[in-house]
Amino acid sequence: MAEFDTLIKGGMVIDGSRSPRYRGDIAIKDGVIAEIGHIEAHRAAKVLDADGMIVAPGFVDLHTHYDAQVFWDPYCSISSWHGITTVVIGNCGFGFAPVAPEARERSMLSMTRVEAIPLASMKAGMPWDWETFPEYLDSVERTPKAMNIVPYVPISPILISVLGLEDAKAGRLPTDAEHAEMCRILNESMDAGACGWSAQRLPITGPGGAQLDYDGTPMPTDVMHNETAIEFAKVLRQRNAGHMQTTMVTGDPQADQAHMEELATVSGRPLVFNVVQAQDTMPHIHRKVIAWLERCRAKGTRVYGQGLTTDAGFSFTFVDWNLFDECPAWREATVGTRDERLAKLSDPERRPALREQIPGFVLGPFENIVVTGPVAPESQQWLDHTIGLIAEKTGKHPVDAMLDIVVADGLDTEFFSMPPNSRLDYLKEIVDNPYILFGVSDGGAHTKFLTAGRYPTETLVKIVREHGMLSLEDAHWRLSSLPAQLAGCNDRGTLMVGSPADILVYDFENLSITPPEVVHDMPGNEWRRVQRAKGYRYILINGEVTIENDEQTNVFPGELLRHGRGRPRTQSAIAAA
Repeated sequence: MAEFDTLIKGGMVIDGSRSPRYRGDIAIKDGVIAEIGHIEAHRAAKVLDADGMIVAPGFVDLHTHYDAQVFWDPYCSISSWHGITTVVIGNCGFGFAPVAPEARERSMLSMTRVEAIPLASMKAGMPWDWETFPEYLDSVERTPKAMNIVPYVPISPILISVLGLEDAKAGRLPTDAEHAEMCRILNESMDAGACGWSAQRLPITGPGGAQLDYDGTPMPTDVMHNETAIEFAKVLRQRNAGHMQTTMVTGDPQADQAHMEELATVSGRPLVFNVVQAQDTMPHIHRKVIAWLERCRAKGTRVYGQGLTTDAGFSFTFVDWNLFDECPAWREATVGTRDERLAKLSDPERRPALREQIPGFVLGPFENIVVTGPVAPESQQWLDHTIGLIAEKTGKHPVDAMLDIVVADGLDTEFFSMPPNSRLDYLKEIVDNPYILFGVSDGGAHTKFLTAGRYPTETLVKIVREHGMLSLEDAHWRLSSLPAQLAGCNDRGTLMVGSPADILVYDFENLSITPPEVVHDMPGNEWRRVQRAKGYRYILINGEVTIENDEQTNVFPGELLRHGRGRPRTQSAIAAA
């Protein structure tokens, strides 16, 4: 009988610890790395040839919204296609527990805009066999998974559960008794296995303004009081466990940074700040954030940045697009039914305000947006034209040029825009800070216009191979070990004897990202945009191959990692390791 279940043989091992690479073999028993070194093939039941390949730990993504998709997509794609083996869900304070039965519809409606998840898919794909957060985790645990799942406790459902929807969205300050009940729910949720708590705390208007509820109102966490956040931080301090994920608070950088430092200090736990993004025309923004992160590190305050390192563009229509909410006039004009939005966008009395408040924080220069999918016969002439060129040819203001096409096409015009972070020198400033995480994939969200889940492959191809900004050793530490540590997954993110066998085997020289495509694989007859990867020979999760030659094997060894840990391993695996 073979000693090991699987042997990965002959690869170049980059173990995630930033130690120098070495050529070696990795033996796996009962889902655990049992031996590393030179291992004869006959000792294993199955041998995976890694000659000419990089062998590295699976990637860990701290920012996803697979809270719903995990129930209909065991692979949590597109993340799994790009080497991610563990995802953290419940980001930004958004989730589906605790949620009373009568509030289920409302909770799903919120996610249709703030994270742009199709309502039909949520209705058809979610079992809703829970009310409390512990019951939700039990449901996730029962669900077949080809991905490891780590949960945040989202704060928005707690606020709604205790204060009621109306008061939560009005930003009423909780009473002492209400704070105590919220902390009880948070403790109960942490007891069940959460890695910490999360909250979107964005300003309601202005650059970087909030992603809003389906009706254009703030999300409860956007109007949550700092005092409430401090109470949640105290829970982590009492437990000496977990971390926090949050954003800016009011739009006042100094006040926001002081508050986030206070959260980290009061809790004694790490805080992940979203998001560190380079703006090609405003480099002072990311430079000030980096300087703040360095000051925190010098003081020993554990605040980490989450960097937007992908240049995945946006393909969108006005049917689904929700990232103009920074401008009140645009926010108000793009909520409601399709007919209501068409009426507002065509209303000449609204156009002056829309022209005055041109969005630019997410997409960059408005004039650079390209028409890629005109619909009406009169719109066909503008195929592949920028809005700026159309405005020049028609003598219209760029906003009128765009919206006249949108109205003629019944909101179905497809546009494409590159994000405003294309400068490599600015990207390198973010990459050069070793404590800024890569990612903000938003996996499971914005599925009709964003494919940022490709970021790990993009990191290896663009940042490492093409531009040499990082070594592979440093890249794998940033993509695997550092986020695993923050998530409390202390035995993952590195290839060490005794660690769960979440392992990548890939062809570094030929790794690539495929062009965007539309697939109709969502429940409720919905569709999404995806980008696949080429070059992953094997991806293993808990010792089982989930991807082989870039194709799913349809096995489901993923686990819910309560407190960052998977199921207890067998005695034989422990002894072998």
